[in-house]
Amino acid sequence: MPAPPASARAARGAGGFRLAQGQGAASDVAASAAATPATALSLLGLQESGAAAERDARARARGLALLAALSALQAGLLRGVVDAGLPARLAALGEGEAAADPALAALLAQVTLRARVELARLATATNMAPE
Repeated sequence: MPAPPASARAARGAGGFRLAQGQGAASDVAASAAATPATALSLLGLQESGAAAERDARARARGLALLAALSALQAGLLRGVVDAGLPARLAALGEGEAAADPALAALLAQVTLRARVELARLATATNMAPE
């Protein structure tokens, strides 16, 4: 089918879609008012998921640092010499915000508990050492 002449296209408008007279401004306001709550909720959801992902990333990094410090403590105990700053570092790493992901939060709680147990054992061994 051949395309309509240019004059017919110009009469219809550029996109071929036209609003009835008087509907333009009122319907634009109503449409934007209806879209605003949905848009705001979407943005809040994105921000929350971004914040949760950031919390999980920080919790993951803290968990890995805790595991590295526990490994360093184990190596020091096997050598018979524990780095003097290691207990303070373990204690500092044991504190922090919880992960947003429940599974990650549970793992981090277990590693943190292990760090606290090792700190208590180290404190007990240090207090019992002959002077």
